[in-house]
Amino acid sequence: MKTTAAVIHEIGRPIELVELDVAAPGPGEVLMRYTHAGLCHSDLHVVQGDMSGWLPMVLGHEGAGVVEDVGPGVTRVAPGDHVVCSFIPSCGHCHWCATGQQAICDMGAHIMRGCLPGGSWPLSGPAGRYGAMCMLGTFSRYGVIHETSAVRIDPDLPLDRAALVGCGVPTGWGAAVNAADVRPGETVLVYGAGGIGMNAVQGARHAGATRVIAVDPMAGKREAALQFGATHTAATGDEARELAHTLTAGVGAAKAIVTVGTATSEVVSEAFDAVGKGGVVVLVALAGFDERTVQVSGTVATLWKKTLRGSLFGDCNPTTDIPMLLGLYRTGDLRLDGLVTRTYSLEQINEGYDDLVAGTNIRGLIVHGTG
Repeated sequence: MKTTAAVIHEIGRPIELVELDVAAPGPGEVLMRYTHAGLCHSDLHVVQGDMSGWLPMVLGHEGAGVVEDVGPGVTRVAPGDHVVCSFIPSCGHCHWCATGQQAICDMGAHIMRGCLPGGSWPLSGPAGRYGAMCMLGTFSRYGVIHETSAVRIDPDLPLDRAALVGCGVPTGWGAAVNAADVRPGETVLVYGAGGIGMNAVQGARHAGATRVIAVDPMAGKREAALQFGATHTAATGDEARELAHTLTAGVGAAKAIVTVGTATSEVVSEAFDAVGKGGVVVLVALAGFDERTVQVSGTVATLWKKTLRGSLFGDCNPTTDIPMLLGLYRTGDLRLDGLVTRTYSLEQINEGYDDLVAGTNIRGLIVHGTG
């Protein structure tokens, strides 16, 4: 079968649309018809060279759709199932999955290598083999994924909302609920009120934080954060630190979550300084692998018992947490409506990322055609 996909051929070049061939699903593989795909900053990290992987690569790692066909041995899904794609697969039997840490499943080591587990290359075209971002490549109408990346959902759930729960929602929500372990009554800072930060705000409030301060230079995002549970906002790190100390009578925030588009040593230091004694800083934002984005005083960390830790996928277990989050959406305890600022066709992919860089969207969403 043929598909049109959004591809990065070289670092720094615009994303291009290319017609590709899609192979039939092999053992353990699933042919997906994608309906929706979220525009996440992580794909931009690939375009900019912060994250390396096989090129050319079909981008897109947040999405949902319908199973068209399955290969031999597939048991997790069947044709016709509605699926959210998990950007980290979960094999279910490695050390990390077996200890409840699916976010760092050993299969995650393969997500930028281009091929699927077992070495198959389902996508091919003018440049030969094409990889798929996070073994998904949701910026394509059709794609073949491994069944360990597929999470079946109830068919009555809207796929445009469900697509967001493949990356941004659990990454932000879990950063607050799981990684930061927000407790009732705490004051929490969230640096960056985009697609991930907005869900960190929701998670912190759901966990019982009394005060949630959303920090973002964009006035529109600060205003939107108030609709998603923030109690206060700040435009700068200095303003956020002063506000946190004022609201807590000098104690400082209990938790800080860094979800900006690109991590810098400045924002990490601001978060570290804003939490009080015993405070926790959770790093979600990415930068280049060789960049030193953590430069804080180890002495302060020791004497004030501060913790700085990383979090991938919000420390979530996708096979259970994706359905759980969609269940919270059903009950009104998680807001997915309103997260998408604008929808785009696949042909508007570069426009969508221009809007992301400009900070005008909370989340952009690709809506695939019906062909």
